[in-house]
Amino acid sequence: MDVFHAMQVFVSVIETGSFTKAAQALHLHRPAVSKTIQLLEQQLGGRLLNRTTRQLSLTPEGEAFHERCKTILAEVDETMASFGNRPARLAGRLRVDMPVTLARLLIIPALMDFQQQYPDIELTIGASDKPIDMLSEGVDCVVRMGALEDSSLIASGIGYLPMVTCAAPSYLQRFGTPQSLGDLPQHQAVNYFSGSNPRPIEWLFTVDGQTTAMRLKSGIRVNDTEAFIASALAGFGLLQALEISVHEHLQNGSLLRVLEEFPVPAKRVSILYPHRDLLPPKVEAFVQWLKGLMLAHRLS
Repeated sequence: MDVFHAMQVFVSVIETGSFTKAAQALHLHRPAVSKTIQLLEQQLGGRLLNRTTRQLSLTPEGEAFHERCKTILAEVDETMASFGNRPARLAGRLRVDMPVTLARLLIIPALMDFQQQYPDIELTIGASDKPIDMLSEGVDCVVRMGALEDSSLIASGIGYLPMVTCAAPSYLQRFGTPQSLGDLPQHQAVNYFSGSNPRPIEWLFTVDGQTTAMRLKSGIRVNDTEAFIASALAGFGLLQALEISVHEHLQNGSLLRVLEEFPVPAKRVSILYPHRDLLPPKVEAFVQWLKGLMLAHRLS
C-alpha cells in the first residue's frame, strides 16, 4: 500500500464528507477509495471512520490520525514547492512555545501581521515560563530568553531586550536607595527561579564594560512572571526585570529605577527548533518574521 497516497485519500474523504465526493476530487473510482480506507485501517490496526448510510464521522483515533496526516501532507507540499519555480504555499499547523511576558507584551499584539501574511498557517501558541519537551509535545519551535542550556536543539539568536533594576517606593522607604553595588548585601531581592530548581537566577550588572554577576538575599522567590512583578510592587525587594514588563509601572511611579550607573546587560532572545537538515518553510517564515519584529522595536 502506498501510505502517502492513502493519507491523501483519507484526508480527502474527511474534507469532502463522503467516499463519492472524494473519488470525484481525486479522479478515482469510489470502490478504490473505499478499499484504500479499509487497507489503511488494517495497516493501523483500528477503525478510523464510523460509517452510516447517511454520514461519516471520525473515531478518536481517526481524528488524531487526520490531524497528523494534514500536517505531514502540508509539510511535503511546502518542501516540494520550495524547490520548484513557484513560491511555497505555507500551510498547516505551527505550534510555538514562548515566555509569558514576550507572548503578552510583544509577540501576540503583533501576531495578526504574521497571520495576514500566511493565512493558511494555523497558529497554536503556548505561553509558559516552564521548560518543555519539544519532541514529545509536538512543538515546532520555542522562543527563550537568556543563557541556554546545552541541548540537541538548534538555537538562533533573534535580538536583545533591555533590562532595568527597580523597586517600589515602599521598599525604598524601608531599606533606602542603593547607591553602589557595595550596598546590595544590605538589601533583599525579588528573585526568580526556573523550573524545579529553587536556586535563583543571578543578578547581572555592567561595571567598566565588564559583566559582574551577583546573588542577592531573597525577600521572596517566585517562578511566575506575573507573581514576579506583583512581588516587587508589594515591596518585597529590588527587582531586575525586562523593561517592557515594567514600563507601565515605571511611567506611573509604582516602580522606580535604581543603580542606573550600573546598567543591566540586555537579555538575549533566541528561537530553538529540533535539528533538521531542512527547516520546514513555515518555521523559517516565523523565525524571519520574529527577527523583523525585534528589529522594528529596535531590540536587536
